[in-house]
Amino acid sequence: MLGLDPASWDALRLSLLVASTATICAIPVALWVAWLLARGRFRGKAVLSALVHLPLVLPPVVTGYLLLMAFGRNGPMGQILETVFGVSIAFKWTGAVLAAIIMGFPLMVRAMRLAIEAVDPKLEAAAATLGASPRSVFTSVTLPLISPGILAGSVMGFAKAIGEFGATITFVANIPGQTQTLPSAIYAFLQVPGGEPRAIALVLWACVIAIGAVLVSEWLAHRVARRIRGAAA
Repeated sequence: MLGLDPASWDALRLSLLVASTATICAIPVALWVAWLLARGRFRGKAVLSALVHLPLVLPPVVTGYLLLMAFGRNGPMGQILETVFGVSIAFKWTGAVLAAIIMGFPLMVRAMRLAIEAVDPKLEAAAATLGASPRSVFTSVTLPLISPGILAGSVMGFAKAIGEFGATITFVANIPGQTQTLPSAIYAFLQVPGGEPRAIALVLWACVIAIGAVLVSEWLAHRVARRIRGAAA
């Protein structure tokens, strides 16, 4: 049942590539935005928060269409990318990465923001009074404490990227071997007679990947927690 034909393997490999790339690219930006929302004091903070969470409330197809309008060949960003850098991301796997980043970004930011807000400022202040620089305080005190939130946000972003369908198929279509991700392949197989067994096999693989990602996240979180307790002792 878990055996896959070449087309299904291509879709699975592409989904893993898209999800991994999207997660890695989004982590630093998500952490920065989460820090701004948790610790920042500036005008327009509510607007930034609304923009970050907008993909959660917009229909995914609408998000994909907006990406197509902005990054398509006739879109403003698409024209800049093609003119200046000679690249185009619409209807390519890199466009699927962008769609995955946009859709998973709110989940990553929310998990990281909650972790940052849970840090006791007194711990950071104590490290600062001992002569630690702001960078040292962040790397030696804050970062270890918020690392479980970073891991949780990363797993949520990865899972969202693996399962993203609406924005991806609208922005980059469903081209086998090029932009056909796991959800798109499942949808395509269900539209043709006799395609259900292939769809079921991909569904099972999706479950295996999701469970594996959660288990790895839990294992890493426990290791981080033990390291923190050991340092505190």
